[in-house]
Amino acid sequence: MIKRFLPTHDSIKQSRLLRWLGPRIHDPSLWHLNRRAVAKGVAIGAFFGLMVPVAQIPAAAVVSLFARANLWIAAVTTLISNPFTYGPIYYFAYRIGSSLIGAPRSVATLSDEAAAEHAVAALAWMSNIWHWITGIGRPLVLGMLLMAVTAGVIGYLAAQLFWRTRVLMKRRRQRHARAAQAAQAALRI
Repeated sequence: MIKRFLPTHDSIKQSRLLRWLGPRIHDPSLWHLNRRAVAKGVAIGAFFGLMVPVAQIPAAAVVSLFARANLWIAAVTTLISNPFTYGPIYYFAYRIGSSLIGAPRSVATLSDEAAAEHAVAALAWMSNIWHWITGIGRPLVLGMLLMAVTAGVIGYLAAQLFWRTRVLMKRRRQRHARAAQAAQAALRI
């Protein structure tokens, strides 16, 4: 079903936009749907979908090139984080990170007078960045990293399990069909 949306190998070879990538872009595992390439694509996409807040698809595509993972699956899987899921993802990442670091669950905000002083100061942005990094940044980044690694591992294992289950079900249906044909053939004799 998904194969009809994927480009053909010839169209990839002919593409002027992809020529700069050289022979690596012609690796069959980047485009074919097989168990290992799809599982690696899901893991890479899940990792970059949760870890990198900007340029998720290009980052996943570059890593997919070197890991020989399915490029399309990696790109689509990065979409687990989108404008509708950013809030819950960042909230849970902060909660996880703050519980691991031992930071307070709520972030102290600057008072109105302190905010006005920082806005007037020429180097206030450095103070604000340092306050963010020490206040919310470390727990958030740690939580995002932990969630991204966990999602990558779970995604890889889930893709492997899903693929294996589909193969076993297909074999079971074929076995039952052969047994039914053999039984019908025996009844005809």
